[in-house]
Amino acid sequence: MNVTSETAALLERLGVAKADFSGGDLIVRSPVTGEQIGALTSISPAEAGKAIERADKAFKAWRNVPAPKRGELVRLLGEELRAAKTDLGRLVSIEVGKIPSEGLGEVQEMIDICDFAVGLSRQLYGLTIATERPGHRMMETWHPLGVVGVISAFNFPVAVWSWNAALAFVCGNAVVWKPSEKTPLTALACDAIFKRAAARFGADAPENLSQVLIGDRAVGEVLVDHPKVPLVSATGSTRMGRDVGPRLAKRFARAILELGGNNAGIVCPTANLDMALRAIAFGAMGTAGQRCTTMRRLFVHDSVYDALVPRLKKAYESVSVGSPLETSALVGPLIDKAAFDGMQKALKEAAGHGGKVTGGTRVDNGHDGAFYVKPALVEMPGQVGPVLEETFAPILYVMKYSDFDAVLDAHNAVGAGLSSSIFTLDLQEAERFLSVEGSDCGIANVNIGTSGAEIGGAFGGEKETGGGRESGSDAWRAYMRRATNTVNYSKALPLAQGVSFDIE
Repeated sequence: MNVTSETAALLERLGVAKADFSGGDLIVRSPVTGEQIGALTSISPAEAGKAIERADKAFKAWRNVPAPKRGELVRLLGEELRAAKTDLGRLVSIEVGKIPSEGLGEVQEMIDICDFAVGLSRQLYGLTIATERPGHRMMETWHPLGVVGVISAFNFPVAVWSWNAALAFVCGNAVVWKPSEKTPLTALACDAIFKRAAARFGADAPENLSQVLIGDRAVGEVLVDHPKVPLVSATGSTRMGRDVGPRLAKRFARAILELGGNNAGIVCPTANLDMALRAIAFGAMGTAGQRCTTMRRLFVHDSVYDALVPRLKKAYESVSVGSPLETSALVGPLIDKAAFDGMQKALKEAAGHGGKVTGGTRVDNGHDGAFYVKPALVEMPGQVGPVLEETFAPILYVMKYSDFDAVLDAHNAVGAGLSSSIFTLDLQEAERFLSVEGSDCGIANVNIGTSGAEIGGAFGGEKETGGGRESGSDAWRAYMRRATNTVNYSKALPLAQGVSFDIE
């Protein structure tokens, strides 16, 4: 199999011109084999600024299109995604290393958010509010913000854009997207798909309504700092969020930050261990541990530790690792050598703190430039060292607990936290975990793992950022501004008691 030629054929079928992914300075390699699959031309910061100006002009036309009609554009985008699902899913697998079901599943999430947003286009409701003044009516209306900036990470190269873009478009905004330098090819494919939908929609979809910025950090900084970008939705590491957040706050712009997650699960004495075993294994090993919702810490009650952990170790030892393009392996490659080095560093530190490591070794697949590893399970004496930090790789730290109050404190004792789960048949434990004194993460699950967010619920909620949300529920409000309107339909404006004016 020639990954380079297959990538070119996929991009051609998806509508991307060959000149857009060849002959440029930004080299793209597939983590599946390490081979070069593209060479894109980066834009300059100045060019990025001009693109934002063009998007602002498009916004000023798009905001006047009625919201239900804006929803029609997103409906057409969903149709185009359905037609392109097989090719786009395959491209995700090549560019990111996801197994086929996960590549296709990511495109399905794009389709699902389009369906959600189409219905939302007729439900951008404001309230009618009781007023204390006679002969008056008070109400709230919602208006689009302007240009929405989207910065996405490599691990979900297409879904994150769609979660933001589908809502932003129906709300009346333009979208400017800066994808990860590691995954720009899928971004070009999405752009081509959107352009087909816009062409079908017709002249009411202004040119430059959606734009992709191919470039490095400096291009992303333009998006973060530009005064005509009132909202930036950024997905990436907590380190990135600590840079982006203050820069947006400095100019009073809005932020939706979906960052890292040192996510944990708790296995209680009453847990269904078969259910827990499957959920933990999938949540910790799936996508080679490169999800923001990957389970990275596991607290197991000492009464069930010896019944669960040996079975879990067996699953780790037997899991299949290999090319997602040529095998049916459950675990594909890490994104690059830096990810592999970070994993090995964390495992060495864990061993230094008394951790007992199962797995974690490199798997040879015949390609020096590809980095496949056995997922690692590390039995730790306590929550110390690397357990307190997120490593974006398939490492699961397992610890015993005996007291429920203490394990809740330990669960919440880390900085980054996006998702969480508890396995229990005890109603009080489950409800406490979901209560204000329980999990402090944006996602808290009972009897399912940490991964598997679906359209409908607002995704995000990284606890260190205060919980910016995107995708479902009422996340649309983040993409709009609220105005309160008061209408006086009385014959005269009543004045406060004791106040009068001579208006003759």
